[in-house]
Amino acid sequence: MPVNIAIPSPLGGEGQGEGALRAAGTLPRATEIENPSTSRRVRLVVEIVVLFVCAPLLMMYAVHGCRVPVWAALFPVLVGLNAYLLWDKAFSLKREVSLGVTRDTLLSILVVLLVAGGMVTAYVAQEMPDKFLSLPRERPGVWRKVLTNYPFLSVLVQEFVYRTLFFHRYGPLFGRWRLGLVLVSGLLFGFGHIIFQNWVAVAATTIGGIFLSWRYAETRSFWAVWIEHTLWGWLIFTVGLGGFFFTGIATGWRFSL
Repeated sequence: MPVNIAIPSPLGGEGQGEGALRAAGTLPRATEIENPSTSRRVRLVVEIVVLFVCAPLLMMYAVHGCRVPVWAALFPVLVGLNAYLLWDKAFSLKREVSLGVTRDTLLSILVVLLVAGGMVTAYVAQEMPDKFLSLPRERPGVWRKVLTNYPFLSVLVQEFVYRTLFFHRYGPLFGRWRLGLVLVSGLLFGFGHIIFQNWVAVAATTIGGIFLSWRYAETRSFWAVWIEHTLWGWLIFTVGLGGFFFTGIATGWRFSL
């Protein structure tokens, strides 16, 4: 059963309105945080550049230049960012995960997957017949492990970082500019996938990241974006596009989407 709750405004009162760009788990905060000064804005922008631009570049160098397994370069960073989020006293994990998925949202997720996912599936079957269903056909054991582990080892931490953490900490930078927050969050999500060194991975996750950020902005439901991200990942790895999310570096965990 979905849990429908009103999300209190951090500045008091019920309902956030169109200008409330923050995570569902955000608790009341000081005015100087919700309405940052110029100096704080500069610090937050620098922080974004360091964490979401410089860090992926360093991880790419570590993986491809130093042959570090992708999980050793990526997973600790994502876990560290989530630990930072949970350490923030102005954030409530319980509130964040208490907001469920309404029937309308779930229907929207499934319709989008059916239409857009069907187009992706048809394209791969037509244009990349050698790749189509290659993983379940040739390596069914690996395919089953991906479907089992992917929602928890990959999607869970990524959604907390690129949706929950980003909206919670950097939402005040955008004021009432909802589209700006959605675009920046999505673009940075796509940029984070440069570790795979191919334009398909970056382009696909940029589009997907923007849509997931829009979904989170509309619903404030972590579980909505978790479900949608998981379903798309399962589709990508099933139809034969998983190779674009593979670094080629020997490791026990080779996927991230």
